[in-house]
Amino acid sequence: MIELIVLDVDGCMTDGRITYTSSGEELKSFHVKDGFAIVQWLRLGNKAAIITGRSSSIVEYRAKELGISYLYQNVKDKKEALLDVSQKSGVPLENIAAIGDDLNDFRLLQSVGYSFAPADAVEYVRNRVEYLLRSKGGEGAVREMIELLLAKNGQYQRYLELWTGE
Repeated sequence: MIELIVLDVDGCMTDGRITYTSSGEELKSFHVKDGFAIVQWLRLGNKAAIITGRSSSIVEYRAKELGISYLYQNVKDKKEALLDVSQKSGVPLENIAAIGDDLNDFRLLQSVGYSFAPADAVEYVRNRVEYLLRSKGGEGAVREMIELLLAKNGQYQRYLELWTGE
């Protein structure tokens, strides 16, 4: 059973674009449907982490807003950060799923129990994950991953019941 998801930011939680204002402030756009699914994933008793190679106050804000407990920014070795998340959370690697879109995610993706990539990930990563998503990064890929994991975990009906009462 997958207990913890690891999320990359640029290219997975966002479409990979980075916009700067004239004053040098960085802007990112997150998909509300991804955020909704992350919150429900956590509400069902699961865990989440963000591991990103860049550093941004926007990502810190988004992690807090969603209730993500483990946030690693400016990471050079994502596999090392993954091992730290596993140790701190008490969740073994085989019970962790991750999403990544580029070469700096590869070692992390190869180390988890179940790996995902958005449809627009780089070819090398797309060809080496367990599941290539239909959605692009920043366009619902994280939600698609979470809903697949909830079905795999036998939690999908509970997920629906949170909102439908059925």
